[in-house]
Amino acid sequence: MRSDPSDNGGLFVGRRPGTAPIRFRALPKRGSNARQRIDRRIANLLFVGMVVGSLLCWGPIPIACLWVSAQVNYLTDNVSFAVLTALVSLFVLLFGVLMILRRLDHAWILVRRAAGYDQRTGALGRVFGATAAICALAFSLWFIVIHGPGSSSTPGGQQ
Repeated sequence: MRSDPSDNGGLFVGRRPGTAPIRFRALPKRGSNARQRIDRRIANLLFVGMVVGSLLCWGPIPIACLWVSAQVNYLTDNVSFAVLTALVSLFVLLFGVLMILRRLDHAWILVRRAAGYDQRTGALGRVFGATAAICALAFSLWFIVIHGPGSSSTPGGQQ
């Protein structure tokens, strides 16, 4: 009897459709050396695309949503609508980028397998975690060293 939650897809005895673990066939037959080089380069391009997309989630997308909400606030003179616009645009853009990143990750696995590697898992979790750590470190350095927290005794940091 299969009762392991990771094996049966959740709480139920039977598996829900589409929740089976992915089982890869044997490695495909290796192509020529030129074809493997091309597949490696495509895999590298997909990996770079995942890194760039992940970096977009930690800076440019939130800043763009704040800029759009500022424009909405200026045009409508309604702060509540501007905040709602920022939240909705952030939700749509971040989840849109995450959907694209997931598809890139699946394509990366397939291209790596075509290049002759026994690739069974993706790199998206590691890429996203690494970019989160790098961006958190960069923000901390900017906030503490470059910008500085400012003076707590006088408003605006003026002396």
